Amino acid sequence: MSESRATALSGVLPVFQTPYLADESIDFETLGHEIDWLFHQGADGIVMAMVSEVLRLSDRERELLAAQACQFAVGKGPAIISVGAESSYTAEGHARHAEECGAAAVMAIPPISISVEEKELLDYYRRLLEVIDIPVIVQDASGYVGKPMSIAFQARLLDEFGPERVLFKPEASPIGPRLSALRDATGGRARVFEGTGGIALIDSYHRGICGTMPGADLITAIVPLWEALEAGDLDTAAHIHEPLSALISLQTSLDGFLAVEKHLLIRQGIFRNEIVRGPRGFILDEETRHEVDRLFDRLTEATADL
Repeated sequence: MSESRATALSGVLPVFQTPYLADESIDFETLGHEIDWLFHQGADGIVMAMVSEVLRLSDRERELLAAQACQFAVGKGPAIISVGAESSYTAEGHARHAEECGAAAVMAIPPISISVEEKELLDYYRRLLEVIDIPVIVQDASGYVGKPMSIAFQARLLDEFGPERVLFKPEASPIGPRLSALRDATGGRARVFEGTGGIALIDSYHRGICGTMPGADLITAIVPLWEALEAGDLDTAAHIHEPLSALISLQTSLDGFLAVEKHLLIRQGIFRNEIVRGPRGFILDEETRHEVDRLFDRLTEATADL
């Protein structure tokens, strides 16, 4: 695995939503449409991860979804596949499958049903890194599941396997200070993706991230925001970020992201329905829906001339 392949993973890599038919089976036709649309809007790659509802899929469905996502991305950009599981054995199987399907990298949250010592967590990630050749993105998803990983633990993984194999998506609070701490602990070698949906994108960019993994629904705003940051155009970035951050702030849980993102994908003609596999901890009521629509209209106005 060359470092050039790892460094190619950068920019805007949205996490796609999983569409369902009325019987809650995966709607692969709509999935293909969604992925084509994301690349057409300027995505640098796609990601199958938490808001793809991976924890609500059977193992067979996860592998079918991974295979289809990789296939839909061929010739367009890299696909990153989430492989985290409750056992190292299962995560290893998902990782091997993702590599066989052509994934450019895998991403893994740690087990969330148990609290493990860092030695066990180190063995979990080592096992993934030793059975595949593609990069592994270490996802600290403790903003909504699990508990935070220590900066020392993450730096140790990087020291052991190198920045061409280990990348990061830190979501533990406080986002900014912890991101800087990881950067400093690794001498600036850590390649880090912002994972707050875009709400902390400007601050995270100044702390040295290499890319962002937002939801699919806001791709038309995230791409110009990223481009403005890359060009040093902070006025344009701030103009987009104000309504964007207000909209994302309404999504306070994983189920919140699921409900809002699917609603906005319908608004943009990508999805046919808002089906989320239950049980759900957040249901989009009419008042919240109205506020989401109002803020999305503001965001659309902010990017209309870009």
